[in-house]
Amino acid sequence: MELSDWLLTSAERGNSATRLDRRRSDRRAWSYGNLVRPLIHGASYFPALLSTIRAQRAGDLLLFTDWRGDPDERLDGPGSEIGSVLAEAARRGVIVKGLLWRSHLDRFQFSEAENRHLGDAIEAGGGECLLDMRVRPGGSHHQKLVVLRHPDRPEHDVAYVGGIDLCHNRNDDAAHRGDSQSLRIAAAYGPHPPWHDIQLAIRGPAVGDIEAGFRERWEDPAPLTRSPLVRLREFAHDEDTRADRLPAQAPDPPPCGTHIVQALRTYPNRLLRGYDFAPDGERSIARGYRKALRRARALIYLEDQYLWSPHVVECFAEALTAHPGLRLIAVIPTVPEQDGRLTLPMNLIGRITALDRLRGAGGGRVAVYGLENHVGTPVYVHAKVCVIDDVWASVGSDNINLRSWTHDSELTCAVLDEGPDPREPRDPGGLGDGARGFARDLRLELMREHLDLEAPGVPLAPDALCDPLKAFDAFAASAAALDAWHDHGRHGPRPPGRLRTYRRPSFSSTAKRLYTPLHRLLVDPDGRPFGLRRRNEY
Repeated sequence: MELSDWLLTSAERGNSATRLDRRRSDRRAWSYGNLVRPLIHGASYFPALLSTIRAQRAGDLLLFTDWRGDPDERLDGPGSEIGSVLAEAARRGVIVKGLLWRSHLDRFQFSEAENRHLGDAIEAGGGECLLDMRVRPGGSHHQKLVVLRHPDRPEHDVAYVGGIDLCHNRNDDAAHRGDSQSLRIAAAYGPHPPWHDIQLAIRGPAVGDIEAGFRERWEDPAPLTRSPLVRLREFAHDEDTRADRLPAQAPDPPPCGTHIVQALRTYPNRLLRGYDFAPDGERSIARGYRKALRRARALIYLEDQYLWSPHVVECFAEALTAHPGLRLIAVIPTVPEQDGRLTLPMNLIGRITALDRLRGAGGGRVAVYGLENHVGTPVYVHAKVCVIDDVWASVGSDNINLRSWTHDSELTCAVLDEGPDPREPRDPGGLGDGARGFARDLRLELMREHLDLEAPGVPLAPDALCDPLKAFDAFAASAAALDAWHDHGRHGPRPPGRLRTYRRPSFSSTAKRLYTPLHRLLVDPDGRPFGLRRRNEY
């Protein structure tokens, strides 16, 4: 396998100002020798995070970024509230540094107060947490990462990257009964929204890449906000607005596995003054997807919170058009998280347009599903996962939309396994790359959950899902059985599985004309320079 067929070269990243690739003597844009473990759901991630934080000692380093943080969110039962855990680490002498998106005002149902309170808890323990509003108007810092370094024990170094915030709703498991500490979203999800999500635990040299990316944001000399009103509020609350100096970055951890990891990011073309480390922004997530999709031949497997930008799905549509054997499975939320009279149609209009484009390109080769738990409550899909031909896998904070690919800050990791997978088909794409263990195992783990493959009476051998066509058909059959059970009044035993066929809502032409501009302006804005927008390039 030629890695540059799947991964971006340093030049292809499109951001010569970053030190992410420059930090290596050969300027290679990825790292070898990593061990990556997917942590499906908050109930897997949070206890692992708690254990690694509590094992840190004086002089160790803990760095994190987040979109939202709730200080009282428990990682693993009472006494494990994230604010207290981070404060206790700081009191032990761990160097704790965090960057939280400041967020918009609470009256718009974002998380300004919660993020400020988490920062207060950390600083009370002696750590430092800055509220960062260095974004485009209407934008956010959406990255979710935690880096734990141990100068005298580098074999313990780990980075967590993915879609799981340190906040309410996220601590769910495969049963999908929801987090006991919940925030209400759309009414269909009930008082404790079932939540499907994923984070990666990364060990090896790639930890140094994730840390270097954090340091670029931490050391950005621009003020945390340009707003005079916010600056007054910073003064009134005596907020910390200047980042303290970090200790020098330690050498990368030693190799410990067979996984190749490439850190991909989004930073917008920030108006007036850009980021020092990305003056024109960075769109390596978009570029990474587009490059990998050109190799897609058999199966694209997606789990995504949004999937609602027709501009972004064009590269998926082009792949489907070019390769008549290619199939696409997408698992998305049945209902967007906001169900207001204005917000719901604004969200849906982009999804309808995007799905129409995909189905126009692939017809019956495109299958879109929602999830439900065993009592019939929809599961909110917050995961951001893509697996292409069981070779290239991506997990991160980014969604399939323009906001994630151009406008907000995002971080994802593309993973390729040096070890080929011996199960048939050994080369589903037919290009000689061979299926790879990490990508295939990740896809199978997710599919098994959605199909209830561990339930009694499921007539499908686990390895049968290795075949892309059989996997595609298994999803279709499972969803059809569950749909029919619901359509016939839920009589008799409930069929195994959690998949429901996504049914496209309809809009009048008048509604489309009304809501499409609002979607583009408010829901899915474009953060590219004008020339790239005009050419739909990244």
